[in-house]
Amino acid sequence: MPNPPALKKPHPPLAPERLDWNLLRTFMFVVQERGVSRAAEALHLSQPAVSQALKRLEEAVGGVLLHRRSGEFRLTGLGEEIYRLAREMYGMVARIDEAAAREEDEVAGTLRLLVMSKIQSAAYDDFLSQFHRRYPKVEFYIDVMQSAAILDALGKRVPALGLCLCRKAIDSLERRLFLRHRYVLVCGRHHPLYTRRQVQAEDLLDQNFVCFASDQLGDTLSPLTIFRDQQGFTGRIVGTSPYVEEIRRMVIAGLGLSCLPEHLIRDDMLAGDVRRLLPAHTVAEIDVFLAWHRQRRLTAAEQAFLAAFERFLERTPLEMRAG
Repeated sequence: MPNPPALKKPHPPLAPERLDWNLLRTFMFVVQERGVSRAAEALHLSQPAVSQALKRLEEAVGGVLLHRRSGEFRLTGLGEEIYRLAREMYGMVARIDEAAAREEDEVAGTLRLLVMSKIQSAAYDDFLSQFHRRYPKVEFYIDVMQSAAILDALGKRVPALGLCLCRKAIDSLERRLFLRHRYVLVCGRHHPLYTRRQVQAEDLLDQNFVCFASDQLGDTLSPLTIFRDQQGFTGRIVGTSPYVEEIRRMVIAGLGLSCLPEHLIRDDMLAGDVRRLLPAHTVAEIDVFLAWHRQRRLTAAEQAFLAAFERFLERTPLEMRAG
């Protein structure tokens, strides 16, 4: 007798904890905008981030959700069903937010935030907008400070929350990972290496550098010091500042090379003011945290902000928070 046909192995049941609501939301925007690029623009994300989210959702549900080849954009049967469920869930989440807003409308007071400069995050901007709608009586007072000063203030129990670099855990502070800044090696348009067709690793060794004031062993940006030491750079440090704007200015002026956050120099590279150098990969990844003193009694406004921020971190993958 011929062997019976092999049975197709069923996809394992989908556990609720395996399904990220953010993936459903991204898929819903892809369908509504009829394309990954337009969905990325609407969500303030990169196209690769949206494509990766779509791939992760298809892996989670165990099937193809849409066909988008050669100008074709067509949902599969599974895609139609997932889209319908995503729209229902979106409406449910909106109703939950409205109910929570009615309950929490009485939260009031001043929320003080100590923030490092040049934090760019469309996802965080959306979070602030949603928090304001939910807690319209909370007033913001925001100071821009260096990370070291923020950590010092929080350690002294200054009534505030901080968004800053915090390379090592500090016993007195709680912290939550917010962003990951990726630093790359660059030169400016007035630097001799800018117009050189090919730049080899040995061409960099004797070049001068422009550095952050906190770029020293033991400080918040010390991984950049470690990178320079490991590469064997022998040039002088010809400029120092605690402010990224001034580091960028000295780099463009051609004073020396520097390591700058990749997301902050994209426009400069497009404008031709800055050129990225070797290595092709990032030279360091440095994390930004939300931090506060663990023994200080938090105000109602601070408690509401922390709770909302925790939810924001849970539903927004790390790679989708920056830029």
